[in-house]
Amino acid sequence: GATGDHVYTFCYTAESEDFGADDATKLDIWVFDHVKSFFNSSRSNQTLFSALNEDKVVLFLHLLGIDTNGHAHRPSSREYKENIKKVDEGIKEIASLIENFYGNDGKTAFILTSDHGMTDWGSHGAGHPSETLTPLIAWGAGVNYPQKVTSQFFEDDFLKGIWNYLKMRMLLFVQADIAPLMASLIGVPFPLNSVGTLPLEYLNNSAHFKAESMFTNAVQILEQFKVKMSQKKETTLSFLFTPFKPLSDSEQIDFLKKTRLYIQQQKYDEAVSLCKTLIHLALEGLSYYHTYDRLFLGLSIAMGFVGWTTYVILVIIKTHTNLTKTVHTNNKESTVLFYGFASIGMIIAFFLLIQTCPWTYYVYCLLPVPVWYAVVREIPIIQDFAANLLSLHIGQSIGFLLVCTLGIEILVFSFFYRSTLTVGLLVFAGWPVITQLWVQAKMKALIWTLLCVLLSVFPLMPVVGREPNIPLVITTGFLTLLISCFSLASLCKSENKYRNNEALKPLFCQMLSIALSTYVVSSTHDSLKNKQGLPVLNQVISWMTLVSSSVLPLLSPTFLFQRLFSILLSLMSTYLLLSTGYEALFPLVLSGLMFVWINMEQAALQHYGLSLKPKLAVFNFAYATDITHFRQLHLDDVRRSFFFVFFIVTAFFGTGNIASVNSFDPASVYCFLTVFSPFMMGGLLVLKVVIPFVLVSCAFEAVQVTTQLSSKSLFLIVLVISDIMALHFFFLVKDYGSWLDIGTSISHYVLVMSLTIFMMLMNGLAQLLTTKRLELSRRTKHHST
Repeated sequence: GATGDHVYTFCYTAESEDFGADDATKLDIWVFDHVKSFFNSSRSNQTLFSALNEDKVVLFLHLLGIDTNGHAHRPSSREYKENIKKVDEGIKEIASLIENFYGNDGKTAFILTSDHGMTDWGSHGAGHPSETLTPLIAWGAGVNYPQKVTSQFFEDDFLKGIWNYLKMRMLLFVQADIAPLMASLIGVPFPLNSVGTLPLEYLNNSAHFKAESMFTNAVQILEQFKVKMSQKKETTLSFLFTPFKPLSDSEQIDFLKKTRLYIQQQKYDEAVSLCKTLIHLALEGLSYYHTYDRLFLGLSIAMGFVGWTTYVILVIIKTHTNLTKTVHTNNKESTVLFYGFASIGMIIAFFLLIQTCPWTYYVYCLLPVPVWYAVVREIPIIQDFAANLLSLHIGQSIGFLLVCTLGIEILVFSFFYRSTLTVGLLVFAGWPVITQLWVQAKMKALIWTLLCVLLSVFPLMPVVGREPNIPLVITTGFLTLLISCFSLASLCKSENKYRNNEALKPLFCQMLSIALSTYVVSSTHDSLKNKQGLPVLNQVISWMTLVSSSVLPLLSPTFLFQRLFSILLSLMSTYLLLSTGYEALFPLVLSGLMFVWINMEQAALQHYGLSLKPKLAVFNFAYATDITHFRQLHLDDVRRSFFFVFFIVTAFFGTGNIASVNSFDPASVYCFLTVFSPFMMGGLLVLKVVIPFVLVSCAFEAVQVTTQLSSKSLFLIVLVISDIMALHFFFLVKDYGSWLDIGTSISHYVLVMSLTIFMMLMNGLAQLLTTKRLELSRRTKHHST
């Protein structure tokens, strides 16, 4: 932040930023009023008056009301258009006030800009020109006049539309160029680390001034390049250092001499052109040295990935399958191997030490050494496994590898194209037909196919956050209640000897919670629509529902389907409060598919004659863990693990993507709060994203225990899948293009890297939700005899 007594700041409270307020224009009016008050108070405050009359004064006005109205009411709303009108009037009034204060001396420059655009539905968007292009309007001292032109070529239709409206010459710049423009207008040095290029077309000054300013800009960026080059040279062995050839020391001197000569000869256009070339090369050089070690580090990280994935596969083969026999290692060979890899590690460490590399380089470069040591130690296992593979059908092995590769590629593509999930789900729909399950369990297979097809529709729909559809959310609430009634009737008719009427009480509470959530959604959005704000009662009910949703499932019986249905109802009541459209249906359809999946996996295991568990109808989570019943892995378990990963990915990308999370619609949290609170809103958004994950994890917990699949073997397979995906995304990380492209590529990599840890956390939460039960104390009745 700003320091010292030369900076004056005024700001309204965070509570003022209320998305549920009748009109956020008051935020901008507050700014304009305080600017007027600030100037008026200076007339009776000599210190302030003197400060305002100094040279190089900057006034910064942040007009947030127009942004808040856009998010809350949409850009096409009356509120937004009225806000634009108020801002126009306010800017005109403030500009006049400032000019009058300084006696119309013509020494004040004005810049109007924005940090981002907005979609038609009020979010930050995902990369369209209407969301990434912002205005840069300047007028006043030192600023050029607008130029009317009869034609101007633009490739982008959005820009063509703007020009057709303005009929003025439009200039395209990046936001980094604003800093050097402001510095030039007020006559201060360019910011030290600025990478912006001075937009000369905005300046109304002499050709000599423009050339000198451009030369200063070029020297400032060139100095950054020289510092970066010097830093890299100091940390690289001289015989290994490769300089940026287009901008060698001699080239730099030549550029500077020529530019200075052109200025002296008054060849200003040539000087400016040369400066722009120098700036372009210096920025390229900065990027070159910034990514100087990319290939070296990339290869080290890739070797670590490949080695680690290979080692995990060997652990799975060695400890969880019957594909290898116990192989005794030679102690002498092991010792030689250990010292060999230790020597390699010491050489790498010495090489990094003499180059004074940062500590992170040691991590990246040394990690592959112990990993590959562990792999090479298992060479006998690899040989034994290879011999067993040769005894199998080659065609079958190749086919299995191709299917695995295709499955992982579908998962990778789904991060970029949500419709890929639709293809995967349609393939899943045909799974019972490919296997014998269609014959064995026709009704279950039919329901599985229908639900897969139904779920496959969601990735084809627009990401959540466009146009709200509250009636659909309310309909989903009623549909959930209807399903609950059928479930209740089924439980009452069941002859399960373990069931008692006391166990039905949590179900009634959850049905009431669903009904209340449905009411709150309807009531809240009606209230906000009528400009009456968020009702306090609705807010209290919403937060109570959120808290109770984590407790109510623990009160229900631990029988498989009763507990899973209880978890669904509790989470669904919270999810409804966070929904604004079709996404409300998503957990319902996803859970339906999960219930059928549990039945299908049980049928698949019985097909192989491996099932030792009782019927699912009386299966109890509380007594499910029996380590003696865990079995060795089969190929079908790889398919189960892949299903789990696929459903986890579907849970995230089924209704959105990285961009939709980054620019989420604040309307999603209006039942809980309307006052802007980034951490609270972010927390609620994370909860909304996590709920489908919890549903999938709980279902897989049921699959795991009913098929006697150990969690360790499961997560080793998941680890292999996620590591292969992570290697894909590592090479797809970008450091160029729009911030959206860069952020999305990094987010994809981080998501996949944390997938295994996240799944372990979800597995722990699923075990807690499925196996634990809270017993409410009941008064014991005593009978006298």
